[in-house]
Amino acid sequence: MAVKLEDRPIEQVREEVIDKLIFNYSHGVISNEAFERRLDAAMASKNHQELVDLVADLQHNTSEEFTSQKEQRFNINYSAENSVETESIVNIFGGSNRSGQWSVPKEIRILTLFGGADIDFTDAIFSSPDVTVKVLCIFGGDNIYIPENINVISKAFCIFGGVDNKAPSIASRQAPTLTIEGLVLFGGLDIKIKRTIKEKFVAFANQMKTLFNNKV
Repeated sequence: MAVKLEDRPIEQVREEVIDKLIFNYSHGVISNEAFERRLDAAMASKNHQELVDLVADLQHNTSEEFTSQKEQRFNINYSAENSVETESIVNIFGGSNRSGQWSVPKEIRILTLFGGADIDFTDAIFSSPDVTVKVLCIFGGDNIYIPENINVISKAFCIFGGVDNKAPSIASRQAPTLTIEGLVLFGGLDIKIKRTIKEKFVAFANQMKTLFNNKV
């Protein structure tokens, strides 16, 4: 006997509805405007029936290829290979950045003096579930970009400066944990999400639409 709709975990129902929206949009069943309108409603709704009603008129169900593409796009990148234990990033009267699919060490030390650093973990490859970022920022500015599906703990403090943490604090237990600590003196440290989860859904939907159109 199937579990009653209202007894199912609502986040599970929401995920299934969003997957069906993306799949049908990528196959040209609904327009971009309809997709984004329904996606907004799916992300905001707290009612099981309201969620299901959003896709009641859509016939296409997801495929194995869709599921595989989604896992590649949304899962954290892990590597079995051991990365270096510690990496130091020094910016004195200059700047540097880490982005793309770079290998994350267990500890990152950032020294910024009259400069800046951009550290982007969005597509980074993790080899350890626990990563520590130690920051010393003096008369400079550091930006740390975090994907929504990792845990963030901020222990950094500032003197005549600012630490702005806009990252999520709790993801799943299986997600890596990023601990940010250190000192900001006459400078700034911004910890923020590069793309919201809605932006990631829309980007993935457009990627799948391009993929399926190329196969026609």
